Amino acid sequence: MRFVQLLKLCEIGADCSLNDLGCGYGALLALLARRHPASAIDYLGIELSAAMVRSARRRWRGQPGCRFVQGEACPRQADYSLASGIFNVQLDQPCDLWEAFIRTTLDGLAASSRRGFSVNFIAAPAGRAIEAGLYATTPGPWLGYCASRFDAAVELVTGYGLREFTLLVRLPRVA
Repeated sequence: MRFVQLLKLCEIGADCSLNDLGCGYGALLALLARRHPASAIDYLGIELSAAMVRSARRRWRGQPGCRFVQGEACPRQADYSLASGIFNVQLDQPCDLWEAFIRTTLDGLAASSRRGFSVNFIAAPAGRAIEAGLYATTPGPWLGYCASRFDAAVELVTGYGLREFTLLVRLPRVA
């Protein structure tokens, strides 16, 4: 369900390039294969964990247009970039440092995307505390940050059955 929301940003046609920051073992590829079997998607999965990169490479060995690298930022520019769940586990980081990390990551996603990027967040529950170690927020601050920082059209996606929200950030076209 999360991937479906994140991919609402993408106009996947004959040729498209996609960065998947925090790709894990490459789960997004299964959805892309089901929903866009005729599309030649140039996919790059970026993951912090070396073990996850090894697992993804084994799982998707032989898949055309598919690569995985270990890293914390997108190393190339693509049509679109997405990040699913990478802002959720704050652990014991102070909120101001965690939010600085989020801003830096959003800046990197914008810089590595020609057309746009999408991300998701845990929605702050009304009237109750979030579980220790998790980061939950309201859409307003991050919607405003992306709109003003990147001069972007930002769409908020909610109501898809999960306690989260997704931001679809469409970047201005460069002439």
